[in-house]
Amino acid sequence: MSADTASPFSTLKLGPITLKNRFIRAGANEGMSLDGTPTQALVKHHRDMARGGVALTTVAYGAVAARGRTLPNQIWLRADILPDLKALTAAVHAEGGRISMQLTHGGSFVTSVRVRGATLSASSGINKAGLLCGNLWQRAMNEADMAAVTGEFVRAAELCREAGFDAVELHMGHGYLLNQFLSPLSNRRRDEYGGAAANRARFPVQVLRAVKQAVGQDLAVLAKINVADGVRNGATVEDAIVTGRLLQAAGADMLILSGGRNIESGWFMFGSNMNMQEMSKVLAGQRLTLAMLKLSQRGVPRISFRPMYFLDYSRRIRAALDMPLGYLGGASSLADAQLAMQEGFEAVVMARPLLHDPLLVSKFEQGLTSESGCTHCNGCVPYIYDPAGTRCIENPPNDPALNLKPARSTPG
Repeated sequence: MSADTASPFSTLKLGPITLKNRFIRAGANEGMSLDGTPTQALVKHHRDMARGGVALTTVAYGAVAARGRTLPNQIWLRADILPDLKALTAAVHAEGGRISMQLTHGGSFVTSVRVRGATLSASSGINKAGLLCGNLWQRAMNEADMAAVTGEFVRAAELCREAGFDAVELHMGHGYLLNQFLSPLSNRRRDEYGGAAANRARFPVQVLRAVKQAVGQDLAVLAKINVADGVRNGATVEDAIVTGRLLQAAGADMLILSGGRNIESGWFMFGSNMNMQEMSKVLAGQRLTLAMLKLSQRGVPRISFRPMYFLDYSRRIRAALDMPLGYLGGASSLADAQLAMQEGFEAVVMARPLLHDPLLVSKFEQGLTSESGCTHCNGCVPYIYDPAGTRCIENPPNDPALNLKPARSTPG
């Protein structure tokens, strides 16, 4: 490591906060909420991340509105759950960590919740993602819709500030509402919100600017974007550079670089194929859902995991932007983290390796290990549908009782 390359264990300033090291737990669905409320299981999960040395742990998929939920139990940010959110942030802070809430709106990607009327999206038409739960149609958002949804993001961020969060991360990837504007796979508009990449970024940038103005003095404001959609006619790395520059100008404190879309290119997102054997176990009692998932895997390319699988894309974004970037995509060893620093990324963002071993960062720092034991088999992914929440299948099962109790009832 050269003298001017940051150590992954050095501090990092992001807007108004400072992280104790460069390791971030990625926002990835925990399946640890009940009726839109964080549970004790979620508190334990993120407390374990902080205890294990992660500087910033990200709570996944906090919907900014009830109609923005993709799954029925997904956290829905509202005043009623403020005590549960405070229990979550207090547990992480007690371990010396920082905590971020990922803010999202499903738009048309609402797979398990019946929405009254057509779902919102960039463009109108049949809603393939909503067919199983009766959301047959989506409609193109107008200016009033955009103003309303922007307000929902702002109010959710303000609630996070009140609850003690250190950061918020606006989810602009993977096919959720803000990505439905960014991606030409979803955005077929002919007005100022469609067409060229800068136009497609207009609404997501407006949302981030409004959130930054509302809470940016107190919270770091991050955005997760796709380096590319990974499929033909999808968003490209050139589009990501345009989006990144606009988000930087709007005040983003860091971009988390991810990739892929839940429906069209999940294999690209994970850098390996879905574990359908494990999915069949978890969804054994949900035959229709399982059948649809199996159908979605037809024609998917067979790929093998390789470390740092988004590096080529992310390098191009790094060369084009002068702002903090978090590298995500197949980093699972100390050497990977060091490579991310050498390539000029400010942070390394992980999910599966930390699910396998929440103590991984501490073990890296203490010299106890240099490699994660995660095999990237994706066996953890189906367990977002399990009553006990996600887990590494090489570890003991979670305690399902913890996922039935609201976070506010956590002892101590």
